Amino acid sequence: MARKKAALDFEQSLTDLQSLVERLESGELSLEDSLTAFEQGIRLTRDCQTALTQAEQKVQILLERDGELEEAPFDADRSA
Repeated sequence: MARKKAALDFEQSLTDLQSLVERLESGELSLEDSLTAFEQGIRLTRDCQTALTQAEQKVQILLERDGELEEAPFDADRSA
């Protein structure tokens, strides 16, 4: 259940970040609102980066064989 929550948190953070970027790019926010949105965007970016780093570490652990990391190319066609 924790994995689903983490995935949902990542997806929600990414969606929120995309919405913030659109609002900032619209040019309709005041300077103060733009700074607040930017600060929130930085927090969301850090949250997303942390989630991606954790996912990468999990993948590395899963690929580890006999104490050595076994590099394997990602093939999107095979994983679908």
